[in-house]
Amino acid sequence: MKIRWREHEIIFIALLVIIQIIVYLKELYYASLGIIEIDYAKGFREAGLGFVYWKQVFLPQLSAVLLVFAGYLSVNLVIIPLIKKISFDDIERIFSKNIFLAAIAIICTSYLLALGANVISYFARPHQFSYWGHPFLAWFGYNDRPLSNVFQGFGNSTGTVIRFTALAGLREFICWLIGRPGGKREFRVLVTNNITPLFFIYLLVLTVLNPLHEDFLLYFGCITPVFLVYLFTTFWIFPLKRDASFLHAPVLKRILFTTFLCSLLSKFAFKHDKAMLFYSMYWAFLLLAVVPLSWLLYQQRKNQILQLKGMETALAKSDANLQMLRSQINPHFLFNALNTLYATALQHDSERTAEGIQQLGDMMRFMLEDNTKEFIPMEKEMDYLKNYISLQKLRVLSSPEIRIEENLEEVRCQHLVAPMLFIPFVENAFKHGISGKERSWIFIKMECSDKELLFEVRNSIHRRVDLEAGRTGIGLQNVKGRLSLLYPQQHELLIQEKDNEFIVRLHLKIQNSHVASDRN
Repeated sequence: MKIRWREHEIIFIALLVIIQIIVYLKELYYASLGIIEIDYAKGFREAGLGFVYWKQVFLPQLSAVLLVFAGYLSVNLVIIPLIKKISFDDIERIFSKNIFLAAIAIICTSYLLALGANVISYFARPHQFSYWGHPFLAWFGYNDRPLSNVFQGFGNSTGTVIRFTALAGLREFICWLIGRPGGKREFRVLVTNNITPLFFIYLLVLTVLNPLHEDFLLYFGCITPVFLVYLFTTFWIFPLKRDASFLHAPVLKRILFTTFLCSLLSKFAFKHDKAMLFYSMYWAFLLLAVVPLSWLLYQQRKNQILQLKGMETALAKSDANLQMLRSQINPHFLFNALNTLYATALQHDSERTAEGIQQLGDMMRFMLEDNTKEFIPMEKEMDYLKNYISLQKLRVLSSPEIRIEENLEEVRCQHLVAPMLFIPFVENAFKHGISGKERSWIFIKMECSDKELLFEVRNSIHRRVDLEAGRTGIGLQNVKGRLSLLYPQQHELLIQEKDNEFIVRLHLKIQNSHVASDRN
């Protein structure tokens, strides 16, 4: 899906140009009736110059608008594409073709704009009216001697081109952020492609109503909330609602909060004695008219929006699961496990070595088979945890200063859970909780009931430089993201440091569909 911001912006600017031309045509018509010509003719006649409205006013005004539009098109269709070709290698070189072409494009555009403004000023003589009636020429600087210097206004026009280029560059940067690869890209592009045309229509109506007059606050206070309510409901509330009722508490709260917050802007429009009455009526209008209308419009694109939201979630889950798998099947983990088994073999402890090899094999089988499933029986998840803990215990020297306790053997749980959901916390505990020089401990506890799971890991904290930091495990931040995707509004995760101890508590609320006895 392609970002359409640029196309929408060009269409918007073109419509502004057309509207301005229509305004000038309207003034030409009034001039033909002798209504406004006198205002312009006076300055020319006092200067001893001849005056024809279409020649001294209409054509210069029309040409000025088209000149500015041509500069805008040149920036967006020529200069910006050339700048986008510039690489870091070009910046490091003394002479770069790409930089040279971009600079030439800016200089040529600036000069042609200055020259065009010079010619227009020669016929319009806007300095005689302090540029009244010729606002677009003012962008190129005050010129009281047109065509006396072919470079007159070049500095001002260059500044105008640079400002255009900076704004276009900012837009391109935002488009790059929106369109960068990732699981949310398609949905970001969809939202952008829907927001930009609405925003430009909003600005277009604002321009037509002339925001410099007193009706601006009325427009801002009445139209802006409608625009915002549509955006919030279409791309936030309705996708979260899915098949739930509008009276469902979370949905109703979001709708009431959004409409109330947006309706506060209507205070700009209602300033008389009964402002509160109008304000309350306007809130009701947003709630009872705009929200249902937004729902009808949303229904037309519901499948596309939900499909992209589903793709976003699926891709994010896949990425999280892939990172999880990589964290386990990596050379560092395998090296430690094999090194441990090698050490036990040297001690002629064949029974422990064989047991460790079996545990490692079971773990690898779990990673390659069960880890690809969306949900697995809790029994298999706990078997993986037990094997991991047993292998780690082989590495830890037997010492009264080191305590490792867990109650996994006692737990009987029939739930289905996402694979490898608890292992990051155990990994983190063994990675940071064991020291050969200080008193150390790791306590692992799991509790299981019909509708919930409670998993707790506590380990000692040792302030030392960890040369292996970042090499193993997926990190607690990644775990938080994975839980948000797999168990939205169904989990509570508490991570804290207290009394020289690191504590993790994970509370899962299990749905009926996630009970192992029901999976068949």
